[in-house]
Formats: sequence, structure tokens, C-alpha cells
Amino acid sequence: MPSVLVGLLRVVGIGGMALVIGSTTLNAVVTTIEKKNMVKHGKPCGICKGKGFYMCKLCKASGTIKWSPLHDPVAINPCRCPTCDGNFIQRCLNCLGCGYA
Repeated sequence: MPSVLVGLLRVVGIGGMALVIGSTTLNAVVTTIEKKNMVKHGKPCGICKGKGFYMCKLCKASGTIKWSPLHDPVAINPCRCPTCDGNFIQRCLNCLGCGYA
């Protein structure tokens, strides 16, 4: 009975060790790829978080703004946002939409 237990513990130990070595190797490969990508493209943009777009700041992602041709308006007309063209998002001006600064 003890020899079966020792054999089982040996198998579990080898499996655990293989799992740790495999995850460490995978982490090293991913880190290397990220570093090469960062050298090639630069760091991800801090403004848009690497997406290239962010929520429109003029209309606050509503797609429309309130506009009136008069200084002291009697009526305010909603119109399509000229910055995002009614799409709720605008291209990042920091990275020009590429996602890297």
C-alpha cells in the first residue's frame, strides 16, 4: 500500500512540476512578444487605452448637441454632433486612432 501511495505522489509531483514549468515558459513567451510589439509600435496610448477611439467629449456620447443661431435663443434645436457625426465616439487625437503613442 505505501508503494502505491509513493507512486501516486510521484505522479502528482511530476504533473505539478510540469504545470509550473509550462506556465512559466508561457509567461516568458508572452512577455517577449509584448516587448517586441511595444518596441515596434510604441507604448499603448494612455488616453484611449490603445483602442484608437474614445467617447465623444462634445456631445458626451449622446450623438446630438443643442444649437441655436442666436446668442440669446428662444428655441434650441438639437442637431447632429459635428465632432463624432452622431456615432458617439471620436478618433483619439493623441495617437490619431492608431492606439499607440
